[in-house]
Amino acid sequence: MSGAYCRSLYRFGGEQHQQGLSFEAGEIIQVVQALPGGWWEGEKEGARGWFPSSYVQVLERTASLSQLPVEDLRDPLPPQWKCYMSPQGRRYYVNTTNNETTWERPGSAPGTPKNSFRHKNSLPINSVTFPLPACMSEQQLLKPDEWSYCDYFWNDKKDPQGNGCITGFEVLVHKQLKGKQMQKEMAEFIRERIKIEEEYAKNLSKLSQIPLAGQEEGTLGEAWAQLKKSLADEAEVHLKFSSKLQSEVEKPFLTFRENFKKDMKRFDHHIADLRKQLVVRYAAVEKARKALSDRQKELEVKTQQLEIKLSNKIEEDIKKARRKSTQAGDELMRCVDLYNQSQSKWFEEMVTTSLELERLEVERVEMIRQHLCQYTTLRHETDMFNQSTMEPVDQLLQCVDPAKDRELWVRENKTGEVRPVDIEI
Repeated sequence: MSGAYCRSLYRFGGEQHQQGLSFEAGEIIQVVQALPGGWWEGEKEGARGWFPSSYVQVLERTASLSQLPVEDLRDPLPPQWKCYMSPQGRRYYVNTTNNETTWERPGSAPGTPKNSFRHKNSLPINSVTFPLPACMSEQQLLKPDEWSYCDYFWNDKKDPQGNGCITGFEVLVHKQLKGKQMQKEMAEFIRERIKIEEEYAKNLSKLSQIPLAGQEEGTLGEAWAQLKKSLADEAEVHLKFSSKLQSEVEKPFLTFRENFKKDMKRFDHHIADLRKQLVVRYAAVEKARKALSDRQKELEVKTQQLEIKLSNKIEEDIKKARRKSTQAGDELMRCVDLYNQSQSKWFEEMVTTSLELERLEVERVEMIRQHLCQYTTLRHETDMFNQSTMEPVDQLLQCVDPAKDRELWVRENKTGEVRPVDIEI
C-alpha cells in the first residue's frame, strides 16, 4: 500500500475512535475488508472503522472476502494462509491463525513473510523513501526536456574527496560556489590585463619622448615626428581602455552578489535541517515499527497460552496486550504521518530552492557573457582608436618625396652654385 493510502486509513480509523467506536476482546465483528499490514475493516452497530487485526477477534468472514479461483492456487500455500482479491484487483494473503495480512506470497516453509509491516512500494535510502524500480515509470519529470536541477538531484552520491556521501543539494551548492570562484578568477584575469595595458601605455608614452632620430629632415622627418606622436596618442588610448576595463568589466565581476557565499550557506543550512528532521522521524518510524512487531508477538504468545489453558488472568493479559498492540499501531501511523509530512516539506523546499539556484546560475552566466561582450567591444574600440592614431602617419608617409627633401635640404644648406673652371694660361 502506498504511504498516502495508509495515512487515509489511519485518519479514518482515528475519526471512528473519536466517535467512541471501540472493541473489546470477544466481541463479534462483521468483517468488511482485510488488507496487508495487519489491518481489518470492521463494523459495529452501523459504524465502520479500521483496526489492527490483533485488536479484535474475528469470528465470521463475509462473502466480500471471496477466495481466488482454484486454478490460481496450484502452488499450495502453507496451511494457515489463504489468498484473496482486494477491491483493486490485487492479490493478498491472510493468515487465518492470527489474521495477519500481506501482499507478499508466503512460502511453503513454516512461518510468515519476511516483514508484513513494511510498505512494499518504496525503498528507504539514507532515510529517504524512493519508489521501487517497478514503480519508477509512474513518475514524470517536473520539467521535462529542460534538464532542470529540480529533477536530477534527489539522491546522495559518494564524496569524491572522502569515504562518506554528499547530498544532491550539496552538489548543487558546490556548483554555485564553484561558479562564484570562477567569476572571481575571471576578475583576477581582467585585473592582469589592465596591468598589462597600463604598463604598455606607460612604456609607449616614455618611448614617444625619446629624441632618437629627432634630426631627420624634410617630408621623412615630418612622418617620423608624427609616428612618435602617434605613440603618445596610442598610450592615451590604452590608458582609457584599461580604465574602462576596470569600471565596466572587473568591478562588476567583483561586486556581483557580494553576499553570494552567505546566501548559499543559508540555503544549505535550511535544506540540511529539513534533512536531519527527516532522519530523526524515519528513525522514529523504524522504532515504532519494531514496537508494533514486538506487541503483536506478545499478543500471539498470550493467545497461544489461552488456547492451552483458560484463565481469567490470561484473558486480562490478552486485553492488555491488545490495547498495547493497538496503541503501538496508532503510534506507528502517527510516526509515519510525521515522517511523510517532513518528507513533503523537504520535497517542496528542495524543488523551490533548486529552481532558485538554477535561476541564479542562469543569471550569473548571462552577467558574465554580457561583460565579456563589453570587453570585446572595448577591445575593438581600442583597435579603432589605434588605427586613427596611425592615419596621419600613413598620410605623411605617402607624401614622403626624396626629390623634394633633396630640394629643401639643398636650398637650406647650399654653399654655392658656381662651379669651378679650368685654369687658362
